[in-house]
Amino acid sequence: MASRKAKPPRKRQQVRVIGGAWRGRRIEFPSLPALRPTPDRVRETLFSWLQGYIEGRRCLDLFAGSGALGFEAASRGAASVVMIDPDSQVIQHLRRQTDIFSASQIEIVMTDARSYLAMSSLPFDIVFLDPPFDSALLADACQLLEDHRALKTGARIYLETAVAASPPSLPASWALLKRVRAGQVGYQLAIKNG
Repeated sequence: MASRKAKPPRKRQQVRVIGGAWRGRRIEFPSLPALRPTPDRVRETLFSWLQGYIEGRRCLDLFAGSGALGFEAASRGAASVVMIDPDSQVIQHLRRQTDIFSASQIEIVMTDARSYLAMSSLPFDIVFLDPPFDSALLADACQLLEDHRALKTGARIYLETAVAASPPSLPASWALLKRVRAGQVGYQLAIKNG
């Protein structure tokens, strides 16, 4: 009689918060093919760029996934962070992590970017745009933010792409502040000028 081998447990996926009140704490997220957390090195650079600007601001993580960017923003003093994702498994993990951190400044919303921006009425100071690399969502998201007046004047917008992909055309009222690449990730920071 052949014995059945037990399947090894799935390895938990984790990233760490790299700064602020929750520095060093781990964020768990589901092992899904489309989830690709922003690497530590990239987050360090991004939040260095936002240093002195993030505290007390209203943030939107439009493609939350692992939640690494949203939790990092909250850890560093953002007044509020809205995390959007259409996947119920992702939302379940984000809510569990929010409870673990007792993060009352974080709001988790299960919907897609287009639907959320159509119903949102308050503009944001900082927006993180890190959609799945194999989608055309980044260019659409930039235009939707403009069409729905979802950005305050002076808002900072973070955009992340695969290095091999062309960065999206920015709306006319946005100006590029920074552009860097690290490994397979290309990332940039823009500002809305009115």
